[in-house]
Amino acid sequence: MSLFAVINSIMNTFSASLLYPVIILLVALSLLSLILIGEFLSEYAKRNRDIENLESTCFTVQNHVKGSNFKAAADALRKIKQNYIVTAFSNAAAVHLEQDRIPAIEWVSQEYEIKMAKRLEQTRIITNIAPMLGLMGTLIPLGPALVALSQGDVVQLAHNLMIAFATTVVGLFASSVAYILTQIRKRWYWQDMADIDYILDTIEAKV
Repeated sequence: MSLFAVINSIMNTFSASLLYPVIILLVALSLLSLILIGEFLSEYAKRNRDIENLESTCFTVQNHVKGSNFKAAADALRKIKQNYIVTAFSNAAAVHLEQDRIPAIEWVSQEYEIKMAKRLEQTRIITNIAPMLGLMGTLIPLGPALVALSQGDVVQLAHNLMIAFATTVVGLFASSVAYILTQIRKRWYWQDMADIDYILDTIEAKV
């Protein structure tokens, strides 16, 4: 047996051994996509942006900060009722504002920015990986399908083609769901970061 034949046999064996892990991963990503849809709907239901409340509260906070009344400023900051991320940031910032620890508030804002980026990474990874796995699931069965075609085994040919097409569809489904969720959440989080930056600028405006 030639070296090329040995290498070809090893590659074919390795490729075939990846089929079931790829299928399992695709099914897992599809189920995860459905779970993420549920989380997305839950997050959407919690979003409540009240611009008037934000502006009036920030105005009150700014006046208290200028008067160095940090306790009253912190109490006012806790009254912000916005999207849950902005509200959570306001409550966390109020703890530090009460003690006049402005740099700590900047650190908190950066932590929330990292949390948002981490949340987006989940769906971004699925968006990138799912099509790759779908392509692998498509190409791996094509080898046996061509062999079956050359041997006139129509049943085996149809079986392998069904696997190839199914993995493509499943991969595209998971990727499409993740892509849509990523784009919508990206817009949400940009809006949330704009509100957080506005609150931060209000607190830092001591002059």
